[in-house]
Amino acid sequence: MNDARARLRYLDQTLDLLFPGPGDPSPYTLLPHRLLPRRLVPRAWWHPGGRVTVSSGRDGIESHLSEVFGTPVRVTLRVRPARRANRKPILEARAADGPIAFVKIGDTDLTRELVAHEARTLGLLSGVPLKTVVPPAVLHHGSWRGLSVLALTPLPVRRGRIPRDVLTDAIAEIARIPHGDPAEGNPARGNPAPGDPPPGDPARTGPFPGNPAPAGSPPEDAAANRGPEGPPRDRGFSWHGDLTPWNISRGPDGRLLVWDWERFGTGVPLGFDAVHHFFQRALRRDDPATAARACVARALRILAPFGLSAAESRLTALRYLIALADRHAADGHAPLGPPEVWLTPLADSQETLL
Repeated sequence: MNDARARLRYLDQTLDLLFPGPGDPSPYTLLPHRLLPRRLVPRAWWHPGGRVTVSSGRDGIESHLSEVFGTPVRVTLRVRPARRANRKPILEARAADGPIAFVKIGDTDLTRELVAHEARTLGLLSGVPLKTVVPPAVLHHGSWRGLSVLALTPLPVRRGRIPRDVLTDAIAEIARIPHGDPAEGNPARGNPAPGDPPPGDPARTGPFPGNPAPAGSPPEDAAANRGPEGPPRDRGFSWHGDLTPWNISRGPDGRLLVWDWERFGTGVPLGFDAVHHFFQRALRRDDPATAARACVARALRILAPFGLSAAESRLTALRYLIALADRHAADGHAPLGPPEVWLTPLADSQETLL
C-alpha cells in the first residue's frame, strides 16, 4: 500500500471517529491534492479537487470544541501517516478571527496515556521560570465520546535555522526542569541502560537525588557530577524526549518554541535531547545502523557544550540509543527495524563503555 492510500484509509477512520452522523453534509478539501494528502480543511470556492464531505451534526468534534471555547469552531485536520505507534488525530481549531488551539485526540490506550502525560508535563512547566524555552499552554484537557482531548495554545511556527547556542541553552534548561520521582506518573521517561542502578540508588542519582542541576547553573556544572573514573553517574536530569527539528521553532523574540512534550522524561543523563536531535536528523539521510554509529562517533562534538568528556559522551550516546530501543519495544513498534540489526552490533563494539 502506497503512502497516499495508507493516509486516506486512516483519514476515513478518523472522520468516522470525529464526525459521527447524523448531520448536514459539510464540504472539506484535501490539500494539496488526493495524491499527496496532508491536510483536510473547510472547503473554499477557490479550492481545486479533492472534495470530501463530512457530517456537521451536534455529535461531531467541531460542536464539542465550539462548546469548550464558547465560539463557533471549524477544524483543520492533519492527514497522518499510518506507520507510527503514537499516531493520533491532530487538529487545528479555528474561530472566525483565526486559529485558537492546537488539538490532540487520544484514541488508543497509548495515545490517551501520552496525551495525559503531556497535559501533566505542561502543567508542571507552567510553574517553572524558563528563559530560553517557550512551551504551549493547556487550554483544555478533557474527555469526549471516550476520547481524550487536549487543546493547546498554537505556537507561531517559523521556518529557518536555529542558532546552535540557542538549541544548546534550551537543552540545558530542559535538563534542569525540577521533578520528583522520575518513575512516578511518567510513562515516557528515559529507560536506564541494562545494568544501571535503580531509581533512588546513590550511584544513579549522584549528588542531586531526584533532581537535575539547580536552575540557573551553567551546563559546565555537569562536570561536578562525574564519577572518579570519568563516566557520568548522575541520572537526575530531564529531557524533552522528542526534540526534533520539526518540533521546535525560533520565536519572534529569539527564544525557542518547543511543542510535543508527550515524551518528556526524567532521571536520564545530561545530553539525551542533544543526541536525539542529532540522531533524528541523521535518519533523514542514513539508515538506522549508520545513523546510530554516527551518534557514537560524533558524540563528543554533540555533547562537549554540556561539559562531557569523550568517554562520557560516547556512553551517553549509547545509553540514549538503548533507551530509544526500549521505548519502541514498550510501544510494540519497531520503526527503525529490529534493534539486533541497527543497535546490537554497535553496543557490542562499545562493550567496554557499558
